[in-house]
Amino acid sequence: MIADAAKPATTSPLEDVLSVTDRGLYCAAGDFYVDPQRPVDHAVVTHAHTDHARWGCRRYLAASDSEHLLRMRMNKDAEFQFLPYGETITIRGVRVSFHPAGHMLGSAQVRIEHRGRVAVAMGDYKLDADPTCADWEPVRCHLMITESTFGLPIYRWKPNDVTAGEINDWWRANRDAGRCSVLYGYAVGKSQRLLAMLDPAIGPIFTHGAVEKGVAAYRDTGVGLPPTRYVGAVEGKPDWSGAMVVAVPSAHGTPWMRRFGKVSTAMASGWMAVRGARRRRALDRGFVVSDHVDWPSLIEAVNTCDPETLWVTHGYSAVVARYFQSQGRHAVVIDGRSRSEEEDEASSSSSSDREDSE
Repeated sequence: MIADAAKPATTSPLEDVLSVTDRGLYCAAGDFYVDPQRPVDHAVVTHAHTDHARWGCRRYLAASDSEHLLRMRMNKDAEFQFLPYGETITIRGVRVSFHPAGHMLGSAQVRIEHRGRVAVAMGDYKLDADPTCADWEPVRCHLMITESTFGLPIYRWKPNDVTAGEINDWWRANRDAGRCSVLYGYAVGKSQRLLAMLDPAIGPIFTHGAVEKGVAAYRDTGVGLPPTRYVGAVEGKPDWSGAMVVAVPSAHGTPWMRRFGKVSTAMASGWMAVRGARRRRALDRGFVVSDHVDWPSLIEAVNTCDPETLWVTHGYSAVVARYFQSQGRHAVVIDGRSRSEEEDEASSSSSSDREDSE
């Protein structure tokens, strides 16, 4: 079902609904920021990844499904308010509601309505089905803010069940060869999605400590995942051959890996669609698994929501804006970061913030 934007006779300019500031997207009428880039008094957040939910804000408003993740990751003295998908809260005359974004557990599009004008901040999103989070729902609007992380025609994802089959076949082959499989995925969101794709009949599944924290939050929210064991809780010197270990990318090549003996390593990321990404990391395999929209899905999302104005950010924003301009849409780039800059940061950094990203 598509949520329609109300269009009464009296309207206000889009700039009265949202504007771009050095602290992020700002709603002046409601005096709040959406995914602020620095600590602010009132943050409305799309999801619990730390490049969207900034540590140090005084108050957080988010979708209910993100509660366990946000409380786990944010400052303890913060005030939290959580809202179920589809319910509306009014902040100083501004109507705010959350709608599923399909990116990860608790991810949401933020619908903001003021004096008849509707803006939707998409955050990170995908249209593919995912058993670990609510599916994306289109929301009609006057202004749509979209990411463009994989905004090039070369990025087209396979169906989830096809990729799951590839991962399980790789694990099964490693088991038969007496190897331990180590699958890298970002700590919160991606790793839990990967766990849901695994066939526990192949062998035991273990998790890195950073992954295990997210697993606990997912289970506490009611998401079904296969049985797992935290690597750090395993005593003695077990035989790891045939096991699957889901770990964060920064574990690759570290002393932590030595305990597993003979291993085969793989990375699950949208960047694995580009062969060079796998070569740079010296991996045995790469699986294309992304929690962001690919090129066809990005076009579908924009055309379905049908905004008057499109703001493009985070990724190949200039390319995406030009494409939609060529289709007759009013599309504007609202950031200055190029894709190459973000790729360089992602490949050179091992911080928890980068491990949240695609």
